[in-house]
Amino acid sequence: MKKETIVALPADSNDPEDFDVSAAGLERARMGRRIRMLRNRLKLSQPEFAARYGIPVANIRQYEIGRTMPPPAVRSYLSVIEAEPERAAAALAHA
Repeated sequence: MKKETIVALPADSNDPEDFDVSAAGLERARMGRRIRMLRNRLKLSQPEFAARYGIPVANIRQYEIGRTMPPPAVRSYLSVIEAEPERAAAALAHA
C-alpha cells in the first residue's frame, strides 16, 4: 500500500472543511516544518536561504508548505546545513 493511500491523520468529522492526511503528506509537512525552523533559526528569509545554500527559492517554498518532498540528496544537504550552516555556506561559495 502506498503512503499516499494510508491515512495518517483522519479528517475531523465535525469540520466539513477538514480532510484526511496521508502518511506521505504528513512526512512532507514534517519536512517542511523542519526546513522552516532551520531557516528561522538562521534568521533568513526564503530568498536569503535559497541564495546562501544554492537551493531554488521556488523549491524552498514548495518544501515548506509540504507540497513536495525534497529528494534524498537535498535532504542530506539540509542535514549538513543543520549541523554546520557556516561551513556549508562557505563550501558552496568556494565551489
